[in-house]
Amino acid sequence: MSWVRFGARTGHLPLDILLPDLSALEWHSLPAAELCVRLGVSQTSGLDAPMAARRLARAGKMSSVLRPGILQRKYFGFGGLLFVASIICFVAWRPLGDPNPSAANLALAVVLLIVIGIQAVFNAWQDYSTSRVMASISGMLPSDILVTRDGSTSKIPASDLVSGDIVTITLGSKVPADIRLIEISSDLRFDRSILTGESNAVPASLDCTDNNFMESRNIALQGTLCTNGNGKGICVALGDNTVFGRIAKQAALERPTRTTLEIEILRFVLIIASLAITVAIIIVVLWSAWLRRDHPAFISVPTLLVDCVSVAVAFIPEGLPVCVTLSLTVIARAMRKSNILCKSLATNKMTVANISIGTAQFPIEKLADDAPTTEALAAMSGLCNDASFESSDTHLAPEKRTVHGDATDSALLRFSESITPVANLKSMWIEMGKIAFNSKNKFNVKIFRSGQPDSNPAPCPILPSDNYMPSDLLLLAKGAPDILSRRCTHYVDFDGVTHELDPEALANITRIQESFASQGQRVLLVAKRIVPLSDFSKDVDGSQIEDLLMNLNVGLTIAGLVALVDPPRHDTAETVRVCRRAGVRVAMVTGDFALTATAIARQVGIITTPPQELRHLSDLPADLPMDTVAQYDRGKDHLDPMTSLVLSGQEMMTMTESQWKQVLAFDEIIFARTSPMQKLQIVRAFQGDGCTVAVTGDGPVNDAPALKQADVGIAVAGSSEVAMEAADLILLSDFSAMITGIRYGRLCFENLRKSILYLLPAGSFSELMPVVFNVLTGVPQALSSIQMILICVMTDVLPALSMVYEKPEADLLLQKPRNRKKDRLAGIRLLFHAYFFLGILESLTAMTGAFYFGFQRNGVPFSALWLKYGGTDIDPDRLAELTNKAQSIYFFNLVIMQWFNLLATRTRRLSLFQQNPFGRPETRNLLLFPAMLMALAIGCFFSYVPWFQKIFLTRGIKAEYFFLPMAYGLVILFMDEMRKLWNRRHPKSFLAKIAW
Repeated sequence: MSWVRFGARTGHLPLDILLPDLSALEWHSLPAAELCVRLGVSQTSGLDAPMAARRLARAGKMSSVLRPGILQRKYFGFGGLLFVASIICFVAWRPLGDPNPSAANLALAVVLLIVIGIQAVFNAWQDYSTSRVMASISGMLPSDILVTRDGSTSKIPASDLVSGDIVTITLGSKVPADIRLIEISSDLRFDRSILTGESNAVPASLDCTDNNFMESRNIALQGTLCTNGNGKGICVALGDNTVFGRIAKQAALERPTRTTLEIEILRFVLIIASLAITVAIIIVVLWSAWLRRDHPAFISVPTLLVDCVSVAVAFIPEGLPVCVTLSLTVIARAMRKSNILCKSLATNKMTVANISIGTAQFPIEKLADDAPTTEALAAMSGLCNDASFESSDTHLAPEKRTVHGDATDSALLRFSESITPVANLKSMWIEMGKIAFNSKNKFNVKIFRSGQPDSNPAPCPILPSDNYMPSDLLLLAKGAPDILSRRCTHYVDFDGVTHELDPEALANITRIQESFASQGQRVLLVAKRIVPLSDFSKDVDGSQIEDLLMNLNVGLTIAGLVALVDPPRHDTAETVRVCRRAGVRVAMVTGDFALTATAIARQVGIITTPPQELRHLSDLPADLPMDTVAQYDRGKDHLDPMTSLVLSGQEMMTMTESQWKQVLAFDEIIFARTSPMQKLQIVRAFQGDGCTVAVTGDGPVNDAPALKQADVGIAVAGSSEVAMEAADLILLSDFSAMITGIRYGRLCFENLRKSILYLLPAGSFSELMPVVFNVLTGVPQALSSIQMILICVMTDVLPALSMVYEKPEADLLLQKPRNRKKDRLAGIRLLFHAYFFLGILESLTAMTGAFYFGFQRNGVPFSALWLKYGGTDIDPDRLAELTNKAQSIYFFNLVIMQWFNLLATRTRRLSLFQQNPFGRPETRNLLLFPAMLMALAIGCFFSYVPWFQKIFLTRGIKAEYFFLPMAYGLVILFMDEMRKLWNRRHPKSFLAKIAW
């Protein structure tokens, strides 16, 4: 198994890659007049009421993703075979059963349909989670909106919107559809974080600003929030056709790949179905070639059809789908109580650790806060900042005050406040525009004018060397040093002197940055520029100001570097160690620099090799033949020396297929400085190498497809509900809960194997034997088809479900991940144990009880039935009644012997006394015994109630026949205990090697 951690700073996959059909949209590029012509709407008066009514009637009310119906999933597992079997029983009843149709055939047909219905109900239960996607979408969309029709503006339900409607957008409103803007205020902005993950609001525009529909700022996207200003626009996409709707639809679709459990269940279904069909074909061949000719009165066509159905019913453990669904539900509830999984590797509580000005470096605790350059750097950190303090706790120290904003800005704000009051700074400088930080630019820019133009000297952060004039503007920038340094031409030293940024100076600053990064600190470069007022136009609108600032964001002067530290969670290192011991490979994917990522990875144990042994892309031959590339060693012990590799996103773009294969052979991998679009590439690469991949992401809507691509998608609690619905797990609490998740996952697989092994002897093999014995030897069928179903769907389900609560026999985290191609849910060794050890013993003892106590004790010797093929001289009514009693003996024999099968199957290697169900909490499972009693009670209910006796032809049995199966069961339990004892003492013996 591989676990891929995506850091919160990596960004997100562009939606135009997730939704390539967006490129065909052109609503954003059309002139407003042409747009109105195409949609048949007046820009001033909107649609007329009759036109709106016709469009609503034609298109219907606006809606989003539809929930899959119950019938879509009705045929889960064995449902298809059972449905065909039900039709055959109806046909065998009538018309083939005429003129004397058998009521038992009709009852069997109805019971099979009931079984299918039960399976459908449980699968609908699973589908319920999909329906919750709709609830999450409904909560994100507005209910009533302002629409202009017939020249007047009024509120209508959002569901009544039609294409071409003119919608008024106001401050605080959610956008109800994809809207082309035609009127805007200068400060109109939208929060698109629900779609893009970017927390900063995007300004609106009347003009097309990008060829991409969803990137153009003249489009207001459904589900986004108006944070400033107001405007009007024309609806160009509704419901499922919006960007939001398309993503939500993808989140509601089936995942692109089956889960490992789905694969195992499907494989088991195919095995059982193949065996059932094969045996049914053999019976038909024997009947047509032998029995129909030699014993024409023995098996009629309706009887043959019911025999084939009996084979299917015998082979198929009908209770398995219900058992699997309930098992997963129980495990999910247990994991929920454990607050499975975490939000991130770090505490997400950044603080400033170091700063540098010029070539001078200072740890924060030794900072000379009275130096002008230090004060200037702190002031710039507070001004070029989108975080803010809670107004009610001004009496507290900066480090204790509540801050509203992201972790980086919060740390910078506290640093600034500790040097100079931020409130004073903001009163002296008035913000005129900004470029918000995003994963593409990797920097944040703000421009200010002085609020105190007559101040002398100039307010902080102005230094004497800045040559500042009162009419000038101050441009501040902070961001990634490797990106922002390209826009810088000068730097300020600690004494406040400005120097040219020559290659030597840049190399010195870069060396300091790398030194901070090597300590696991995230480094930001802070820069400034004095902008003459003549270079800044006051008439630019919201969209143009960003273009203007981008042009002004050159010729900067470096004010200093600020290094922030985000301490790892207290339990991260231990969790990584335990995961590695459990055979889980951890890959780190982050937006940080390679040095920073490597340092953090060393702190938490993701990288364990010495620095000189850390490999890079340059160490991987580009043209190494694929067949000579070493594979990842899945059997390596966690104490063995590891191989480690660090890659950057830029290097990933140049890698050959051979290099990718070499990368996947490393034990420890860091993907640093990755771009958002490389997320799926990494996941698919690991999956292509045969890994089971778990992915954690920070969870906006556009993470949903990536979460679905992973074998285990893990979203962050508090992110968009669509992303959480697309995920398999949600991160809630401590990182150490990851260990609990792995343990529960492995325990779930082990216990499902035990449940299957419990179901097969009575629910499959011992049900098949009476059918085969009946056809080959001509004796009455010792178990009716309805009793077979009662065992599978009723009496066996609760004991099988009690297995879900079994405790592990050993530390599951000491085991290596299973080999998906060899360690199957129902492998050949498990089937052999179920059929040829447990199955044979149960069927032989049950058969003996049925024919001896059911027939021999009642005056019908076995010789009177053997090879008679219906040609016996016994009274038919008496034979039928004795058969019903014998079948009930067989039935209760299986029900009670399954008690001891349950006790034997609950452990694979340990003795029942070592894993005492009454013993310590580590071994206790008190649910086994109520489940046993309930199984017997259900059997008695269907066998002793007169109505069921009449319809199902069941019968009650004498008390002595309840105790004989207990003796048989003790023999099975004793033999299995001896088998386990031998295997523990001789682990390399043949018997141990074939053990399940």
